[in-house]
Amino acid sequence: MSDLLERLRARGWRMTSQRRVVAEVLAGEHVHLTADEVHARAVERLPEIARATVYNTLGELVALGEVVELSMDGRAKRYDPNAHHAHQHLVCSDCGIIRDVRPSGDPLAVLPPAERFGFAVSKADVVYRGLCPGCARAR
Repeated sequence: MSDLLERLRARGWRMTSQRRVVAEVLAGEHVHLTADEVHARAVERLPEIARATVYNTLGELVALGEVVELSMDGRAKRYDPNAHHAHQHLVCSDCGIIRDVRPSGDPLAVLPPAERFGFAVSKADVVYRGLCPGCARAR
């Protein structure tokens, strides 16, 4: 069973067949699917699942804090089930593929006190950009 499914069960989230399929589709490492991609994969497992059900379920998972909604460079929103493990993202500038990365060090420590302008900084979102191997080979 995936980490996401385990977390949802521990919360007592009502696990309908549709909700379960959405959670199963989101399971795994480096999963950053759009809502349409989640729907397409969910239909393979449960043909009668409606697009609205997928969108509603994703919205519930985001509201619960079990999935993170990502917006990268004006592209379609993506959903990251890796909500409880500190990580940053590596994004291909051409195809938009996203990978989770865990750089060493604390990104909050990089911002000097003089550059905080009195903010009580609690979180840093760092996005690394470049070309994935496939896009780099195509150039």
